[in-house]
Amino acid sequence: SRRPKLELDILKEDRVNGVVRQLVEYEAEQGEKTQGYLLKPAILNGKTAAVVVFHSTVNHSIHQPAGVKGKREKAFGLELAKRGYMTFCPRNFLWPTNDKIETKSAMVRFAKRHPKSKGMAKMLYDALLAVDVLAAPPEVDAGRLGAIGHSLGAKEVLYLAAFDERVKVTVSSEGGIGTGFSNWDAPWYLGAGIREESFEAEHHEILALVAPRSFLLIGGESADGDRSWPFVAAALPAYQLYGRPAHVGLYNHRRGHAVPPEAERRIYEWFEARLPPSP
Repeated sequence: SRRPKLELDILKEDRVNGVVRQLVEYEAEQGEKTQGYLLKPAILNGKTAAVVVFHSTVNHSIHQPAGVKGKREKAFGLELAKRGYMTFCPRNFLWPTNDKIETKSAMVRFAKRHPKSKGMAKMLYDALLAVDVLAAPPEVDAGRLGAIGHSLGAKEVLYLAAFDERVKVTVSSEGGIGTGFSNWDAPWYLGAGIREESFEAEHHEILALVAPRSFLLIGGESADGDRSWPFVAAALPAYQLYGRPAHVGLYNHRRGHAVPPEAERRIYEWFEARLPPSP
């Protein structure tokens, strides 16, 4: 069970391009602290929509989406804040610090605390916690929340969108929606059991849980692409049960495991059309 309200300690604050960027620390589990970047426009007129942003597999973790380090096109947290949203960029548990991934030691520590849980369960728990953080500030309209992630982060937003109805709009970029498309069998995700013949589940079932909320899958013919469409098509009947246009789709930029300009444009169009920062 999660705390009703998290206490955030502000470790650092700066301003960039009209955005206030705060490095914050909070307790994810008892005795287990983590960090994230909270970003908001310096000037807000009333409550705004907000988006939780998950980093990909880079050593500098949360520095990437917050625009501190890394490629500009993956700084979704900073760019969305520049467009009027509040954003929160949490650190994945595989990073004990903000600058180094340590899968083996992180999984050893996690297994000692939760020997019967999968790594994906931990990621989902932490993602739910991140939405708690994002929904709490008085400047945020808690009824208008979104999520975005690339690669590792794309896996996280798929599960978050399915299991947290507070998330109304989601973009999942190059995570590999099929369990055979990327390393879903890694111990920090679903584990080797998904390769056994007795395992019959697939991720179109997870995607169907998102209905009728908005979900855009982005591929580049690396982790996702044309082969991802059957998963979207298999989830469409769940969307059609609601009797209104299905806001679920696939965009394939065919540029590999990247976020090219055309994908950037689609991402921000998707949010601004379905979750504008001001109502």
